[in-house]
Amino acid sequence: MPDRRHPWRVVGICAAGAAILAAGWFAFSPLTAALPGAGPERSLPPATWAEQALAPVPAGAPAAPGVALLVDASWLAETADSTGIPERALAAYAGVAIEKATQMPSCGLSWNTLAAIGYAESRHGTHAGSALAGDGTAVPPIVGIALDGASTAHIPDSDAGAVDGDASYDRAVGPMQLIPQTWRNWHVDANADGVEDPQNIDDATMASANYLCRASGDMATEPGWLAGITAYNSDPDYALMIATAGSRYRSLAE
Repeated sequence: MPDRRHPWRVVGICAAGAAILAAGWFAFSPLTAALPGAGPERSLPPATWAEQALAPVPAGAPAAPGVALLVDASWLAETADSTGIPERALAAYAGVAIEKATQMPSCGLSWNTLAAIGYAESRHGTHAGSALAGDGTAVPPIVGIALDGASTAHIPDSDAGAVDGDASYDRAVGPMQLIPQTWRNWHVDANADGVEDPQNIDDATMASANYLCRASGDMATEPGWLAGITAYNSDPDYALMIATAGSRYRSLAE
């Protein structure tokens, strides 16, 4: 359930009640936080949801397995430059969008929505001095605060500390801030390195995409988009943040 004292520290639960995401543990407001591409010369248009940006250009012949290599190199470089999204992070968001369009075309999940979530959750894997290695893994690992019920949702340990390093309470981990229970339900090896790792932005983004598409089924419409984002994090301010950031990325990429 949402903790209204700290609305950014919210737990989203899917309809089945089995998969849980602890999203937005960073205590900032979407109304005051710096937004991608924002500045005195750029007014922020009102956004109720993030419409799909143009689909990323797929690579002609991927050099190796893994979602990050599904994206055309020129599109990646140009879009990273125009949006300010680090290339390695953008490769994950765009590659996952390409893969989901093949796996589940009815979902309509866009790269700019995934980028907005990655921005909100960890500043694209750069929170607190972390950075994405070449394989997409956050170094050092990104680990959120203990979900001990004091200023967050109360989520006792579910993994004996195996995923988050805390044997007392669960913590959100990685670039997309997944908690152990969510990772257990949606774990995936999206970069094809033989390891399923929530600290890896390819794996984490694909897990998040699978969750969103399961919760919504139609992220290409406003009601469907809101259903997916609300499942990810039920606080209205979170949806506003993702809508604004996602719309900003769409605008910058045009």
